Amino acid sequence: MSLKQLLAEKKPLLGTFLKTPHFHNTEVLAHTNLDVLCLDAEHAPFDRADLDTCVLAAKSQQMPVVIRVPDTENTTLLNALDLGADGVVLPHIMNAEHARKVVKKCFYGPDGRGYAGSTRFAGYTTKKLPDNLANNKNQTCVIAQIEDLEAVEDIEAICQVDGIDCIFIGRMDLTVALEQVNASHSDVLTAVEKVVAAANKYNKNCGMFVGDLTELPHWIAKGVSLFLLGSDHSFMLAGAKQLQQTFNAAVATAK
Repeated sequence: MSLKQLLAEKKPLLGTFLKTPHFHNTEVLAHTNLDVLCLDAEHAPFDRADLDTCVLAAKSQQMPVVIRVPDTENTTLLNALDLGADGVVLPHIMNAEHARKVVKKCFYGPDGRGYAGSTRFAGYTTKKLPDNLANNKNQTCVIAQIEDLEAVEDIEAICQVDGIDCIFIGRMDLTVALEQVNASHSDVLTAVEKVVAAANKYNKNCGMFVGDLTELPHWIAKGVSLFLLGSDHSFMLAGAKQLQQTFNAAVATAK
């Protein structure tokens, strides 16, 4: 089942961010039972060659992979999708009109995604034009990130935009936009709840990042289903910390 189909079913899905622009980390995590990997080209130094090899590394184990793009320009979206990513995470979607324009860029058609049959997405010319058009329509995931106050105000209209597979809440940016330093501040939670409620009202998949994993049951019960949690960096730091604690305990026991 494709990632797009899984999102449509709104069953809980777990993924993580990749912050290291090298295919080894992606390849390692592609061996896990995670549902999806997200290459964070917005906040990590991925160039097109890095994205190319990391997408290939994920595909080597049939792991779904999306790219959080640094912007929503035509060339940026074209590159990410031509490389064979299952979809894109679109940062800073501001309102419904903005969403409609950006979504259009993700699909072939007038004023949309430029066509080439020589890409990984197109099987390097081995897939026919009708198949590529159908695959783009039926398999490409569009995840709209809501992280600005303007977007929260227009969230009901955004949720009614065709072509968006998931409304993803950028809680940390919302926290900063609300001039807070605590992602659990009541103002932040009010904004998050508003977005979740709108997604549910219009039957859109809703996703989010949470730093406090004890919150997960609450948001799953609220209908949130896509969670991108942690990153390859956080896994390394947590693993090193656990190793140090285990070693320190062993030293203390041996004394």
